[in-house]
Amino acid sequence: MKHVARKRFGQHFLSDPSVIEGIVRAIAPVPSDRMVEIGPGLAALTQPLVERLGHLTVIELDRDLAARLRGHGQLDVVESDVLKVDFTALAARLDSGAAGMRIVGNLPYNISSPILFHLLDHVGVVRDQHFMLQKEVIDRMVAQPATADYGRLSVMLQWRYAMENVLFVPPESFDPPPRVDSAVVRMVPLAQPPALDFRVYSELVQTAFSQRRKILRNTLGRWLDERGFAGDFDLQRRAEEVPVNEYVALAQAVRP
Repeated sequence: MKHVARKRFGQHFLSDPSVIEGIVRAIAPVPSDRMVEIGPGLAALTQPLVERLGHLTVIELDRDLAARLRGHGQLDVVESDVLKVDFTALAARLDSGAAGMRIVGNLPYNISSPILFHLLDHVGVVRDQHFMLQKEVIDRMVAQPATADYGRLSVMLQWRYAMENVLFVPPESFDPPPRVDSAVVRMVPLAQPPALDFRVYSELVQTAFSQRRKILRNTLGRWLDERGFAGDFDLQRRAEEVPVNEYVALAQAVRP
C-alpha cells in the first residue's frame, strides 16, 4: 500500500537516484561506523546506507512508517519524536566510543532549527552530521558576518561546528516536491571548541539579534549593563556585523 505523505510531519520523500547517490557519496559510510538516520521515511537513503554499513539505527515518528521499517532485518527502529531522543544515551547504547556517532537525515523542514539546537546539546558524542534542509536554512547556517543571511543560527552553530554546503537538491527530487530548494549540509564538531557557558552565550546571542536593525547599544548594551560588564566591546554596530569569535570572547568575559 502506497504511503501518503503527511503534511503535519513535514514529509517530502527523496526519490531521485542521482541525488541519493550524491548524498551517500558525501557521507562515505563504512561498516565500522555507528550511524543514526533521522526520518528515514520510505528508506530511499536508508537502503544504500545499510548496504554499506551492515546495520543502521533509524528514528521515525510516523507510526505506519516505523512499522514498515521494523520489517527490515538490518534496522534498529526508534519510534519517537527526534526532539525527545537522548542522543548521548543512544551513542552509549551503540557503543560509538571515542570515534563518535554519525548522524544523517532528511530533516522535517518545519522543525529543522529546533532539531539542530537539540543536537547541539549532544555534540560531545557526535563525529559528524549530514542533513538535508531547506537551502535558505543552510545559507543562514554557513553565512559570514555583514551579510543578509548572517543571524542567530549562524552564530549559535559556528562556534561549535565547521559546516559546508555539499550538495544542491532541486524540488523535483522529492515526492511530493516542496516549494523550496533544498541542500545537504555537512557539520563537523570542532575538535577544540572555545570553552564558554552555553547558557550565557545563548542568551547573549538571542538578545543581540532580537532587534537586528538596531545598533547593539539599544539591545545588548542594556543586557551587558545588567551584568556589570565593564570590558571593551563596540556597541555601535548591528548584530549582523559582529563575527562569531567576538561573540564568543564576549560570552567568556561576562559573569554567568
